[in-house]
Amino acid sequence: MDAYQYRSSTKSLSLSGSVFEQIVENDRAYANDDYFMPCDEQEQTRLAITHQCFTSILNGQLSFQNIPRGARRILDIGTGIGDWAIAVAERFPNAEVVATDITCFQPTDVPPNLFFEIDDAQEEWTFTDSFDFIHIRGLSGAFRDWGAVYKEAFKHLQPNGILEVSDFGAVRLGEAIPDSYVSIYNGACLTAAEQAGRALELDHMKKTVLEAAGFSIAKNRTFDVPLGTWTPDVRKKVAGKMALISRLEGLEATSLRLLTRHTGWKLADVHDVCDKVREELLRPGVRPSVPVQFMVARKLLM
Repeated sequence: MDAYQYRSSTKSLSLSGSVFEQIVENDRAYANDDYFMPCDEQEQTRLAITHQCFTSILNGQLSFQNIPRGARRILDIGTGIGDWAIAVAERFPNAEVVATDITCFQPTDVPPNLFFEIDDAQEEWTFTDSFDFIHIRGLSGAFRDWGAVYKEAFKHLQPNGILEVSDFGAVRLGEAIPDSYVSIYNGACLTAAEQAGRALELDHMKKTVLEAAGFSIAKNRTFDVPLGTWTPDVRKKVAGKMALISRLEGLEATSLRLLTRHTGWKLADVHDVCDKVREELLRPGVRPSVPVQFMVARKLLM
């Protein structure tokens, strides 16, 4: 279909007017004045590479937990450029796939069973029909209250429905480097994110947070993904290459607004630490890696 398949809910935003006017700060474009990740072309490229990384980690699959063959409705929260939602809609042509985000930068040629909605998952969800599978990926730091988001997901799942959440953790070095720039960068971003009310750690993946929303944990697994091709494991080399590119592209994207707004860093300081982290990650023998966690939860039959 050669047009945006957007439809409105009772609180979804209109596509007209100034709703999608981007905010430009430090030569990066943002969807609003609040969320710290950009939405410009550079970020869209990173999101495309990140999608390839996740599918490589999962050996070509789109989810850690198999989506039920008979799924009628599938929801993708924070869809970004829509790669996952498009692939799922193609693989499940009889299912209605709904993909939401706070801004509009998805492609125009999409399967007829896929619908994009402009929506903020931090607000009350207004879907009239429930879902069989809800997918949330790569949104660490996106929400101030993950518990509230999980409660909305629980409410809008069918009995025995599935929620899958996946995310990257902080970069780690295989070789200890005293006062490494990676540790300086990680610490600064964590501090700034806490001040912004948007924690960057994987606390939202804790079993207790999901259980408090009513879920029963079905699966919980963390993959240690190499950054680069230093691993002798041939299968991991592909994911590692994609993960490295994604992390390098994400250094400035993650840190720029956080550090300049919340910790008083100057633009030049952010660029400098990002450059030094890049150099450190590419240094021979450092063996960097990143944890990638998948959490699968169910809404059990009552």
